[in-house]
Amino acid sequence: MTGPDYTVDVRRMEEFSAVELYDMLKLRIDVFVVEQHCPYPELDGNDVDCLHLRLIDGADLLACARLWRPTPEHHPRIGRVAVSPNHRGKRLGEALMREAIAEVEKRHPGEPIEISAQSHLQMFYGSLGFEVISEEYLEDDIPHVDMLRRG
Repeated sequence: MTGPDYTVDVRRMEEFSAVELYDMLKLRIDVFVVEQHCPYPELDGNDVDCLHLRLIDGADLLACARLWRPTPEHHPRIGRVAVSPNHRGKRLGEALMREAIAEVEKRHPGEPIEISAQSHLQMFYGSLGFEVISEEYLEDDIPHVDMLRRG
């Protein structure tokens, strides 16, 4: 199925309007807390330090991800990858990740990219060049693995 047209929007948290920020946080809570039946602190205090990449169609938020810059402990990271339930089945997860990878590579050329992936998504992320680099572990009672895409 062909996906909708979208615009890529990358900003820091403070650059969003209240409505844009609300829509993005609501999507993340709807997916990670409500849909996955996983009560955890989605608003974790890290959003202000990250870039936020959104796929939008007009005012409609299709998908979003959080981009971390490198730290002494970590390579650049992509996280909070979420596709709106209203827009699933349109390959937006793949589009979102390709846009996120391109943005990280533009800002941090040659650097590997880290993700913490839900274990059942290993093949999806593997198709985008990520390799498992850890044993499986539980994060908020959901099996995860760390993955790395070499620069």
